[in-house]
Amino acid sequence: MQLPFNEVKATQAASRFLELAAGTLNYMVLIKLLYMLDRAAMFRWGRPVTFDEYYSMKNGPVLSAVHDLITEQRPPQESGYWSQHISEPSGYSVSLNSSPGDGSLSEAEEELIQAIFTEYKPYISKPFELVELLHKTLPEWTEITSGRVPLRHGDILRAANRSDVEVEAIEQELEALGSDYRTLLVR
Repeated sequence: MQLPFNEVKATQAASRFLELAAGTLNYMVLIKLLYMLDRAAMFRWGRPVTFDEYYSMKNGPVLSAVHDLITEQRPPQESGYWSQHISEPSGYSVSLNSSPGDGSLSEAEEELIQAIFTEYKPYISKPFELVELLHKTLPEWTEITSGRVPLRHGDILRAANRSDVEVEAIEQELEALGSDYRTLLVR
């Protein structure tokens, strides 16, 4: 099931993590923080914040669109919302160029961002220690040596011990949300 990626919410969430880290983060750490945010949101509310696609890669789970926004250079005329607010990588780090605000994030999502940052703050300057920790603690992650393997919403929900019936219901709700969103984009 492919949901429509929400670049605005992803950018606002990433910006909030960057603000909490004094403006700069290793981009692998940022991607992991955003994954943990979406994961925690799935556990709590049955839906992610960014609606990105997830993959297991060698260094753990990755948000596909966010990874591409960071690592793929775009021509200046194709500048999107993300690149208006978050720098291109320099030395494996990204910085906050300007605050996009938080108008698309709910108060609960902002509180969850703060909680995720607080939990993983000891690792913000230790990206490979964070990778090792997540390898040990994320049952949905698949160990691979190269390439990527899709990580589905059901995989994440099962890590929260959701039943197959609950997983199916949440996946159906997410599919409906995605369809509703795509319909709004066409109008």
